[in-house]
Amino acid sequence: MNMIHTYLGKTIRYEVKYKNRTSIGISIDSYGNIEVQAPKRTSDERVIQVLEANWDLILQKTEEMMDRLDGPQEKVYENDESFLYLGRHYPIKIYQDKNRAQDHVAFVGENLHIYVKQLDDEKMKQALKRFYYQQCKALVETSIASFQPNFKTKPRSIKITDNKRTWGTCDAKHHLTFNWRLAMAPKEVIDYVVVHEMCHMVHLNHDRSFWRLVGKIMPDYKEKEKWLALSNWKMTV
Repeated sequence: MNMIHTYLGKTIRYEVKYKNRTSIGISIDSYGNIEVQAPKRTSDERVIQVLEANWDLILQKTEEMMDRLDGPQEKVYENDESFLYLGRHYPIKIYQDKNRAQDHVAFVGENLHIYVKQLDDEKMKQALKRFYYQQCKALVETSIASFQPNFKTKPRSIKITDNKRTWGTCDAKHHLTFNWRLAMAPKEVIDYVVVHEMCHMVHLNHDRSFWRLVGKIMPDYKEKEKWLALSNWKMTV
């Protein structure tokens, strides 16, 4: 049954399905469609009560899904454009200095300051990428040191790459690589990717033993995978 409801100035469309269950559940698919699963003989008034009680979360999730469908928006290199770092959006502030020897990016308070010799989009983009490479290397090395007590073997090398197809790799000789975009993810998500690749030092394949080891070290790893699946589209410069 397809329904429409308006509350606090916002209107949503949703579908109600009545099933053999004891409580009302709300799900939102990857296209932003809202489905309410309700026990049989649940009144319309009760469904509305549950929707309104979860209104802010429903709007947030549907907007996230719609943004994801729109795909990554092309970044503009102007003051107050925002970029992800450790799971948060930070506005940039651009400063030109024609006497600078090298373009540079640094945190100042709650802003990312970009210091450049020329006001050129490509040069600012490259400066940001260097910043993320450096930050990713430091974050990954810290994470590896933190989880090393769980492993008898140590990585032979750690490299930050621009591989768009994967977040990390581990080869048979225990050389680890990580995607520089990981610096945009929350710290706990970076930790998951690190644990994932370190577990490959023990089990090269994604077999049951591998996932058992991942789960032993990080029981909630599926939540981290979910964050990457839903957010990777906006991890860009």
